[in-house]
Amino acid sequence: MTTEAPTPGPATAYADAPSIITEIGWVARQRGSQADREFWLRKAAVFDRIALKEAASYAPEVAAPAIEAAADAALQLVRYDATHEGLSLRGFELVTADDHREYVRRAYLAWSRS
Repeated sequence: MTTEAPTPGPATAYADAPSIITEIGWVARQRGSQADREFWLRKAAVFDRIALKEAASYAPEVAAPAIEAAADAALQLVRYDATHEGLSLRGFELVTADDHREYVRRAYLAWSRS
């Protein structure tokens, strides 16, 4: 049994997020700079938001590339946190791409509230 809070839904996690266009611009402007946790978190979150919109708007085969990109970006954040933040993948049971994207939502909500 885990004591971890339930994963917030996307509407809750991204309620105070800037527009997708604004976030894409921010991520693009960071190119060439030292990639820190904020970079990986915001990149993963914006890719997740894009994938959610694509999945809600298009057939699965059309949305698949956006979903795969979101999963890849989420994994990058998980790997960063495992290396730099002491994240234990076993403790969070981060196994699947969906687990990784849920981790992004929890992390983004916590970050945006801090």
